[in-house]
Amino acid sequence: MRFQTAYLLLGRLITEAGDAGPDLRSSAVIECYLAKAVEAVRQELAAHQGDTNGKPPLFSLEVEGAPQDLNPILRDEIYRIAGEALRNAFHHARARRVEVEIRYDTRQLRVRVRDDGIGIPADVIRQEGRLGHFGLRGMREGAKAIGGQLEVWSEHGAGTEVQLTIPASVAYGSHPGRRFRLFTGKVEANL
Repeated sequence: MRFQTAYLLLGRLITEAGDAGPDLRSSAVIECYLAKAVEAVRQELAAHQGDTNGKPPLFSLEVEGAPQDLNPILRDEIYRIAGEALRNAFHHARARRVEVEIRYDTRQLRVRVRDDGIGIPADVIRQEGRLGHFGLRGMREGAKAIGGQLEVWSEHGAGTEVQLTIPASVAYGSHPGRRFRLFTGKVEANL
């Protein structure tokens, strides 16, 4: 079962990588700056997806703390999780407002995506997604694989909040002499 799940996730990642906008591939990944990556995804989503009136939701992005370079081994997964949370908010929530908060501090990196949309049914959260969909499950497995934690809060008619937290010692920059093993389902730092 694990191989089958990994295979499906890999296929989805390859598809999403091909669909990523040129701004995300060319500028945000090279500069290691999460806010630029989030903004690139938001621009692409706003250009293609709006609410029932044809308008995209109002969007705000707040960065707290001094932006840090992200560990290059983990960076793409962090971008993927943040992008998936944004896509869900834009495509499924019917939100009027979407907010992203990125917090860099000495203990952890925290990325929070919040919307005021219709919410996710409790049974979908418990089952980590709908049958045949890997959004929530994929985000949770991705967070776990990089040593982070994903939390999802939602209430019918009151929106959804998705929060990714990763310890600072894992999330920030590259550390000479440190190797990361991602194959065990968790990140193990070896000094």
